[in-house]
Amino acid sequence: MKKVYTCFCTDNIHEGHINIISQAKKYGSVIVGILSDEAMVRYNRFPTVSFEERVQMVKNIDGVSSVITQDEIMYDRVIADLLPDYVVHGDNWKEGPMKAIRDNVISLLQRYGGKLIDVPYTYNENVKRIDARMKEKLAMPEFRRKRLKQLIKICPIVKTLEVHSGLTGLIAEKTIVENNGQLDQFDAMWISSLCDSTAKGKPDIELVDMTSRFRTIEDVMEVTTKPIIFDGDTGGLTEHFVYTVRSLERLGVSAVIIEDKTGLKKNSLFGTDVVQTQDTIENFAEKIAAGKKTQLTDDFMIIARIESLILERGMDDALSRAKAYVKAGADGIMIHSRKKDPLEILQFCDYFRKEDNNTPIVVVPSSFNSVTEAELTQHGVNIVIYANQLTRSAFPSMEQTARDILKYHRAQEVDSRLMPIKDIISLIDEL
Repeated sequence: MKKVYTCFCTDNIHEGHINIISQAKKYGSVIVGILSDEAMVRYNRFPTVSFEERVQMVKNIDGVSSVITQDEIMYDRVIADLLPDYVVHGDNWKEGPMKAIRDNVISLLQRYGGKLIDVPYTYNENVKRIDARMKEKLAMPEFRRKRLKQLIKICPIVKTLEVHSGLTGLIAEKTIVENNGQLDQFDAMWISSLCDSTAKGKPDIELVDMTSRFRTIEDVMEVTTKPIIFDGDTGGLTEHFVYTVRSLERLGVSAVIIEDKTGLKKNSLFGTDVVQTQDTIENFAEKIAAGKKTQLTDDFMIIARIESLILERGMDDALSRAKAYVKAGADGIMIHSRKKDPLEILQFCDYFRKEDNNTPIVVVPSSFNSVTEAELTQHGVNIVIYANQLTRSAFPSMEQTARDILKYHRAQEVDSRLMPIKDIISLIDEL
């Protein structure tokens, strides 16, 4: 009997999957691949049920001969091992980022005479309703909150993009690219104090209160499913910080990052050009411990941001603080630098990893932006945050558009560089 292969990345079996199996059975013995959690994160979305449960769901489908694991988005290894006579898939992968996967399959099958069969994609009101429910489940606080810890375990590095509104949240949520035969997307979102304040036209000195910043979180959460890391500035007074932790945890935020400075907050990129006071190790450790004591779940993370390199206090001070903060209960360490060379950041990571192999390391390569994610991973970094690039890219574009409209007294000259409004609207899901 001929071999037929198809691959599922679903949490829920519906009539579309049943139709794929029914069509596949016509050509031979059906082997179904289940994308691993690691591959599923890169390909589509975070699974809401365990890999084992997903395998069992498919095994229960009538007509499935066997189930295997597909560890990669592309089919190279699976096709090399199975040499299937046919690969069957829904025709929804004929365009968009998924087209790269289809092209890969066609190329592999042509080497030995295998055939691809595209089955018309099933998308009716029932399937649409099931997909919507899966998305709603991913967005629920109890599922979203724990996802960052899960991602740290399964991703080489958690790629995090700054967002400051529902629309920028959708960009982080839905942007998928094909590059060198691979699909990639962002894993998490960063709600920055700087960018949130800037979007509101306010200075980045903790002037925007937490109530307003929580509103930004809610705007983003209403339209996205990915985990959120929150920029908590200094955390404020310890007595206030414990309430912030409880509120963030209840909202479904995955982590808060607080920096070990006191007094009126000044952006770290000013370094020693402005007066910035670093908190004592003892006081900041007490703040961390108080926050950990007040949280109700094991899912939420408090990450300590160390400003020693920014303030030119030296590597030894940074490492001493990291050790103390972890001892106080910090779930991660963020190390920052305003140098354009990543050397001191990488040195810190190497020194820290000699003593601690488990505590996650977070970096924000705003100044040292030549460093690659692969390099950071080699030095033990777990999370990379692109902390302000969306804001910085939007401002010059909007300013130039405003200038040109004033200059030409009409909008025709700017139209060629504007995105069609229908393309923007297409990001927004309708109920």
